[in-house]
Amino acid sequence: MNELSPHSYQKVWKGAMILTIAGILTKILSAAYRVPFQNIVGDVGFYIYQQVYPFFGVAIILSTYGFPVVISKVIAEHPEDTREQAARKIRWVSFFFLALLGSIFFLLLYFGAPLVASFMGDIELAILIKIVAFSFLLLPLVSVWRGSFQGLGEMTPTAVSQVSEQLIRVATILLLSYLLVNAGFSLYEVGAGAIFGSVAGGFAAVLVLLAFYQKRKRSQKHSVAPSNLLPSSKSIIKVLLLQGFTICISSLLLILFQMVDAFTIYAWLLEAGVDAQSAKELKGVYDRGQPLIQLGTVVATAFSLSLVPYIILSKGKEEEVKEKISLSIRVSIGVGAGAAVGLAWLVKPVNIMLFSNENGYQVLLVLGLSILFCSIALTGAAILQGLGNPYLPALFVGVGIGMKYLLNVILIPPYSTMGAAVSTIIAFAFVAIMMVLSLKKKTGTSIFERMPTIPLLVSIAMMSAALAVYLLLTDSFIGDSRTMATAQSILGVAIGGTVYLLILIKNHFFTKEELMLLPLGKKLVKIVKL
Repeated sequence: MNELSPHSYQKVWKGAMILTIAGILTKILSAAYRVPFQNIVGDVGFYIYQQVYPFFGVAIILSTYGFPVVISKVIAEHPEDTREQAARKIRWVSFFFLALLGSIFFLLLYFGAPLVASFMGDIELAILIKIVAFSFLLLPLVSVWRGSFQGLGEMTPTAVSQVSEQLIRVATILLLSYLLVNAGFSLYEVGAGAIFGSVAGGFAAVLVLLAFYQKRKRSQKHSVAPSNLLPSSKSIIKVLLLQGFTICISSLLLILFQMVDAFTIYAWLLEAGVDAQSAKELKGVYDRGQPLIQLGTVVATAFSLSLVPYIILSKGKEEEVKEKISLSIRVSIGVGAGAAVGLAWLVKPVNIMLFSNENGYQVLLVLGLSILFCSIALTGAAILQGLGNPYLPALFVGVGIGMKYLLNVILIPPYSTMGAAVSTIIAFAFVAIMMVLSLKKKTGTSIFERMPTIPLLVSIAMMSAALAVYLLLTDSFIGDSRTMATAQSILGVAIGGTVYLLILIKNHFFTKEELMLLPLGKKLVKIVKL
């Protein structure tokens, strides 16, 4: 393998940063829009949308983190003098293969929609499932263009298409929902409009990528390379088939857990004797936890995953790799624990602030604790993939999904949505533990031997004490006021976060050198004066 020049390193880092920033923006948008959407449609409307969303989420993840990454890898592995010609062949072979795959998914979902809806226990969802099926027809175009640009070292088209897709999607969903609700349409029709908005975002991504492709095509000089220097069609299809799903399985973790909930919670609540309207409301309230988990996880992993490139570039330097792996997991634990425990204390005012009432806050409290384990699992999966082990994370996630399903079936009938929340924590914890144990086995890195446990526990205890006193002093002023709950939540986050971070850093959970590697690390070092 050729050594990268300083210029090439700079280009790789710049490209990685562009994709990272775009990824964080789209994840924040993906979580945040659900709050105003729920405010427009209510808990039952939110239930309807969330039942079908996981299908769309799978299409999005495959066309963002799955197939484009594999296609870009295949292209980038070719020598520079034949890369353009190889990219052309890889594009066409990938397009035809993914068009076939996307068509199969489309046909299964479109014509199987009534069957899928009946498995969910709500036949009225069939029309929404038929609409979401169209997102799989966009899979080949979006995946091939993104992968091609990334393989040729151009990250901007992918980043712009991701952000554009999410902006159009969010704007269309919120606008259509508002108009349809005010026009008196049923909540299922409003849900269909929201799903259409999601598909519209995919069309926006196609148009953006098409514009970039046409621009590149005009400036490109065509040349012909000997066919023996180009990859075979069979090898391209093989790598797409073997790695396309496994490489993005960790990104699918949250989506697949939501899909298990979509197939089990409502159906098993009905089985337990809950009436249909109450079951829909219970599932809708439970689904409030999804944006909370997503936002908490994005914050935690934004810091921990920033270290993964250092780990990849340190390959061959055993001690350096161990140190960076240990730090990455420690960051995910430190930030994840703070977010999970902080949310647990503030869940009632946060629930009122975001969703207008405190319904189901106990369930949301339990769901919020899974932020810690989800953050560790996602960080561990990214490290294992970076070290060239994409199949292990896929295996652990697959087993975790099976565990989540079985626990849902066991716990939902007696404990309602609280049972589903508990099953989420247990399954996430299992996946996280398996990732950490696998990292120890593969690299010899013992995370818990290097873990400063006392500073972590002291920080959690002091934050908890500060928030307990704060809530005791402010609860009597809040009542049912959403405005006051908003003020209480924001100030509580500021107080809890500040106390937690200051004590964590002051007690040397991270060294000064480690902090300098993290985003905002230099500012934290100055503020805390380590």
